[in-house]
Amino acid sequence: MELEQRFLELIATEAGANPPQVSRTIALLTEGATVPFIARYRKDTTGNLDDKQIFQIQDRHRYYVELVERRSTVLTTIRDQGNLTDELQARIMECNEKSSLEDLYLPFKPKRRTKATIARERGLEPLARAVLAQTPDGGMPEEVAQGYVDPEKGIDDVASALEGARHIVAEIVAEDSMIRADLRRRILTKGKVRAKKLIEGPTKYDMYDGFSEPVATIPSHRMLAIRRGANEDVLAFQIALDEEDEAIQSIMKRYQVKPASPWGAHLANAIGDSFIRLLKPSIETEIRADLKSHSDEEAIRVFEENLQNLLLSPPAGSICVLGIDPGFRTGCKVAVVDGTGKFLEAATIYPTAPRKDTKRASKTLHALLSKHAVRAVAVGNGTASRETDYFVHDSLKDTSFGAFSVMVNETGASVYSASDIAREEHPDLDVTIRGALSIARRLQDPLAELVKIDPKSLGVGQYQHDVDQKKLKESLGRTVESCVNKVGVELNTSSWSLLRYTSGLTDRIARNVIQHREGHGPFRSRSDLLDVKGLGEKTFQQCAGFLRIRGADHPLDNSGVHPESYGIVEQMATMVGITVKELVGNDKLVEKIDLQHFTAKVPEVGEHTLQDIKAELLKPGRDPRAEFAAPRFREDVNEIADLEKGMKLQGKVTNVTRFGAFVDIGVHQDGLVHVSELDNRFVEDPGNVVKVGDLIDVEVLDVDLKRHRISLSRKKCIPVSTKPPTGRRRKRKSHHSSTRRKDDLDQKIKDLAAHFGGTKT
Repeated sequence: MELEQRFLELIATEAGANPPQVSRTIALLTEGATVPFIARYRKDTTGNLDDKQIFQIQDRHRYYVELVERRSTVLTTIRDQGNLTDELQARIMECNEKSSLEDLYLPFKPKRRTKATIARERGLEPLARAVLAQTPDGGMPEEVAQGYVDPEKGIDDVASALEGARHIVAEIVAEDSMIRADLRRRILTKGKVRAKKLIEGPTKYDMYDGFSEPVATIPSHRMLAIRRGANEDVLAFQIALDEEDEAIQSIMKRYQVKPASPWGAHLANAIGDSFIRLLKPSIETEIRADLKSHSDEEAIRVFEENLQNLLLSPPAGSICVLGIDPGFRTGCKVAVVDGTGKFLEAATIYPTAPRKDTKRASKTLHALLSKHAVRAVAVGNGTASRETDYFVHDSLKDTSFGAFSVMVNETGASVYSASDIAREEHPDLDVTIRGALSIARRLQDPLAELVKIDPKSLGVGQYQHDVDQKKLKESLGRTVESCVNKVGVELNTSSWSLLRYTSGLTDRIARNVIQHREGHGPFRSRSDLLDVKGLGEKTFQQCAGFLRIRGADHPLDNSGVHPESYGIVEQMATMVGITVKELVGNDKLVEKIDLQHFTAKVPEVGEHTLQDIKAELLKPGRDPRAEFAAPRFREDVNEIADLEKGMKLQGKVTNVTRFGAFVDIGVHQDGLVHVSELDNRFVEDPGNVVKVGDLIDVEVLDVDLKRHRISLSRKKCIPVSTKPPTGRRRKRKSHHSSTRRKDDLDQKIKDLAAHFGGTKT
């Protein structure tokens, strides 16, 4: 559906773009292009919008399309009723929000029987209009109401007639769009969320007993916590407005209540009844829903950021890894995988209590390390992890294996072990061995392994079970898709579970790709994808640029250059007098290429595309993830009981929420660095300071052994800034100092060149 210009302008403002960018992006989306494809290969069309902006345009476009469709339904319904005026139609056409549209539609919306509808059925509409008009022409209210008394209609006396009229007036007031908008604004700006406990005794919600916080500023995590407490019947909460009298007076003023008129008292009575019985509960319900929606969006945003950081954790790479799923009584499960993640061998060792057979366990470990040339040992961080880690560390001492050991977050490994994907991949392996296998692969490539697990099982969410599950699933799916396409997928080694997230590929086509690979051998070129069942030209366009083929026939098939741009690269190679294969990775020659020449020669190719091609030629198939690093846990700290106040430790951030960050410090229980302890300055959003996977130094503030809670601080562990204080002039360096610094740098470059056998450049 083509939207009106004003909606395009609204979308542009919200997405930080301009209307033409929005129009072109919507056109691409409508044609079936995926967001990763548009963000990566249509930068010149969109004006270099990133995937978040494109997703926002997609969402807001959907919202306004739904608004326009709903607007059409509303107009048709009111027109069919014979109630559509030019003024009302104009107001409806001006609506930019669904809530304002529904406010205008409310008086005409078919509704269940209410006190007002019953009064209308009894013929009391004219009397209600008299109350609204406060006109004394017909006499006193009681005298006029006498004419409506009819026991057969259920109007036994004057009081019943006036009461029915007031019910009609109350409903008219409650359905007044301007009144509703004003009260909604008042509650959003001045209202408060108030909560209280419903049960005696200590609970985890004690801090919310007698709680009060403005609607406008309450953080999402507190709102979600209150809602969870209410759902568990531990808390009750309400949306309160202290200035209710002021709001009622505003309505009185709008309807020009005349206190001196005998009709004015009935109108004032109806307005008060409308506010208490109809208007406030209705708007409060809306505000509750808005708060829930806002809290959900914020919680989902935090989840998205954490998930992205987790999925993009640095990989150890294509090395042989031995994974260990630690345990006490049942022993430690061991699985070895080769550089591609292929399962090689499994074993069970008992280096921990109660058996503590370290001699035999060490012998088994050494045999596996030697047999498979293992480069790394990955130890899950669950039960018995520290004990197992120490055993591995000791076993690797004074050996010539050259392997290193590292603790790996095993959250969700058990979920994978029992999943359909795990059974499909390894039907003959025991569930516990699959867990060790997953731990090993996580070290090699976190992204490739974690995509097999429901993101909600990865422990990086905030009140994830309380938010809108449909929105959560959609958002997390987008995040996974974005991460997979940002890194790229190795076509000949990837699993179906990873391949299915590639731009343009469905689950079915991803399975067809795997089947084709198994039946015909490794892909030699991207163009071979066109031989896959169900994969046509359109799908090829969307997916090809994100798929990599090591050792492919065409050198660009292992890069992020899209096949549609191969011709441009060939022209570049011709320009400098070499082949494409010689050009790829040749920094000196790539830098010599005049991109402006191609901008003029190939009008449909713009600067953004050419810059991306250049970047790929300089570093073909580059991995955007950081280099791998492991935390260094203190050897004298194994359990929570070993912690002492003031102790300095290093840990790995496992989750970031609006109220702080959780950190694994190697004691089987994550500690919390509250937002107030994250930095020496005020922190509004913890995600701006730390992210999942970060290695940080912390200090122990407090340890609660009974509740297994650890309070940490990062403040004293942050290096003192070397920047000069604000407002002071930086001292100018002397020429001698600058020259000496340049000489030192030159010497470092010479040393590095000599170390790597190269020359200074």
